Amino acid sequence: MGRVQVVDSHVHLKHGDAERTEFGAEEIVEAMDAAGIDKSIVFAMSTTTRRSIEMAREASGKFPERLIPYVYALPSYERPVLEEIDRAVTEYGFRGIKLHAGECTLAEYVADPVVELAGELRVPCLIDCSGRIGDIARMAAKFPKTNLIVAHLGMYLCKDGAMIDRFIDLAENHRNVYLDTSGVVLTEKVVDAVRRAGSDRVVFGTDGPANAPDTASYAKRELEKITGLNLDPKARRAILAENILRLIGIRKP
Repeated sequence: MGRVQVVDSHVHLKHGDAERTEFGAEEIVEAMDAAGIDKSIVFAMSTTTRRSIEMAREASGKFPERLIPYVYALPSYERPVLEEIDRAVTEYGFRGIKLHAGECTLAEYVADPVVELAGELRVPCLIDCSGRIGDIARMAAKFPKTNLIVAHLGMYLCKDGAMIDRFIDLAENHRNVYLDTSGVVLTEKVVDAVRRAGSDRVVFGTDGPANAPDTASYAKRELEKITGLNLDPKARRAILAENILRLIGIRKP
């Protein structure tokens, strides 16, 4: 049996940390090579939608076979960002949309038009909801044609198993809800998600890169969280690459 393909579904060109840390395409690919990651989905946050498009286009243009761009959705008084998001997908070939509750309310009058557009464009919407399960539940029910990828199984570094269980419940009851493994510390919950919602509903991500000198080892540790779980080979292949490639419309090679 050949080597299992690995696609990281959650990589930052620009983070949302206090320093607004930025990483170049070269640094990201170097970390991928060290960890054994074939492709990564990249996006910038803590910046405007327009700038996020510029950064992701530049990075993916340098490594078109390795880096796949997402557009960051952030409301702006300056211009209508829905038009920019549409252009990024339809003209520039972006494969998905990112929303983050830390910088943008997920209230229906702000977030729902973006989620609806994702469904119309047939691209997934990766959402860091910071535990706001009510908003995800509303979107999942209201926009059944939009595939929602919930970052961190619901909340970054969450140690509350009951909260994660609620997000697994949501994925179990809504076929358009997927769960991203990045920043998960209760790794047994990944196994629970596979058992209850299905291996086709979980996607691997690192939420990387990390600050040097830990850039490469961070990605490797996140990957080992999944490869070290007691999963059958079919489920492992689905989580590490097949599910996200299907969601973004790229067939498995």
